Amino acid sequence: MKKIFCLICTAVILISAPVHAKTVNLGVAADPIALDIHVQLSGEMLAYSHLSFDPLVRWTKDMKFEPRLAEKWERLDELTMRFYLRKNVKFHSGNIFTAKDVVWTVERLKKSQDFKGLFEIFETAVAVDEYTVDIKTKKPYGLFLNMMTYLFPMDSDFYTGTDENGKPKDAIDKVAATFANTHESGTGPFYVTYREQGVKTVFKRFADYWDKDCPGNIDELIMNPIKKDATRVASLLSGDVDFIYPVAPQDYAMVQNRKGVKLVTMGGSRIITFQLNQNRRPEFKNTDVRRAIVYAVNNEGIVEKIMKGEAVAAGQQGPKGFGGYVDELKPRYDLKKAKELMKKAGYENGFECTMIAPNNRYVNDEKIAEAVAAMLSKINIKVNLKTMPKAQYWNSFDAQEADIQMIGWHPDTEDSANYSEYLVMTPSKETGYGQYNSGNYSNKKVDELVLACQTETDPDVRNAMLKEIETILYNEAAFVPLHWQNLSWAGKDNLDIEPIVNIMNFPYFGELVVK
Repeated sequence: MKKIFCLICTAVILISAPVHAKTVNLGVAADPIALDIHVQLSGEMLAYSHLSFDPLVRWTKDMKFEPRLAEKWERLDELTMRFYLRKNVKFHSGNIFTAKDVVWTVERLKKSQDFKGLFEIFETAVAVDEYTVDIKTKKPYGLFLNMMTYLFPMDSDFYTGTDENGKPKDAIDKVAATFANTHESGTGPFYVTYREQGVKTVFKRFADYWDKDCPGNIDELIMNPIKKDATRVASLLSGDVDFIYPVAPQDYAMVQNRKGVKLVTMGGSRIITFQLNQNRRPEFKNTDVRRAIVYAVNNEGIVEKIMKGEAVAAGQQGPKGFGGYVDELKPRYDLKKAKELMKKAGYENGFECTMIAPNNRYVNDEKIAEAVAAMLSKINIKVNLKTMPKAQYWNSFDAQEADIQMIGWHPDTEDSANYSEYLVMTPSKETGYGQYNSGNYSNKKVDELVLACQTETDPDVRNAMLKEIETILYNEAAFVPLHWQNLSWAGKDNLDIEPIVNIMNFPYFGELVVK
């Protein structure tokens, strides 16, 4: 496997390490697919973004907004927000952060296949002066600040020009060895010194980090991808790593009963689902077949037996407490009803199809896929299941190589419309909507409602729109809902884990304190 060395400013790399350097070995299910923060919208990539970059605005633990690279902001009119940027902030390259980097980053986000759907509504970003930038939307937008949590300014000078092969440094490509995929220069607490995809990534503390009030005292963070849940826990208990996530529910008791380590858990909003590809299987175009599949999947049983109760069975996209939640849309396991629907649709004898799922992305993902395949056999759907590591899975998912594909989604805007924008809107390469809709579900009314709720500023009206979306998706069985998985982290008891973890599952490692 090719080793990737991330070369940044020589002056930074040669900074002498402290005499009593604190190193934390981190065990994760999978590492980010690249160093380019715009190639993929995923939990791993956003967690990495918080390590080596900083957003304009960040979520707090109690789900409020706090200033980061933007010190303050004000709304100029219904379309325009002005951001006053922090001064004396350095990128890892040594370049100084200014408004031009924000403008450059907004334009790049609008070109990213994964992010363009989110940033489609933004018209322009204009530098008023070196440390002031106006960002304008095409229409009034109630989630303006939510979206700014995705805006991690990149070092425009560092990423401009061509690399040694004459290729543009700002090229966005998930699979090619682009400059941005193998080099980084952010403003974050850590810079990357070494990376071997799927093996190890080493982060060093950035001595010139702007946040001098940051309580974190880690000098080095070593990220180790450990695919298997049991191996990850064993590595923590043996002392090979200091901090792991996620922790599989079946391992909670083992961690809790071991001295010297501690477990932290909280409820989550990541929905785990299967999508049914209507372009590959004509059977999936039939609403009764899709509904039969939903009725055949005992997701409450999966929560009880496989997730050990550490998840909440889902009947819709957003969990209770989210805008758009509808009390009546419950899980609906009913095998008798499923068989009746298959017969009604003319598929009483079933059919054969393919399914893919990752085996190291979501908690117990492989076991869940195996269980669902077995459940579908009871309505005479023979599933040929293939599971694979996350590093391979996303390419297969994007290529829609199977008839049924697993996808989990956490709405990083902390708003239920985000599920719909990516998972159920009609796929469009032009707008980026439906980017992760591998079922190719399409409903004009849903599309219209999702777009309308973006610009609706009356919360009651908007909530009614979101509820209507969820109800349509439920009635049409647009996808197969499984559960919202709980979040979990574990570490040695000399690590102050609790303050840095959050419902977004982006631990703020820059603030981690080793006691």
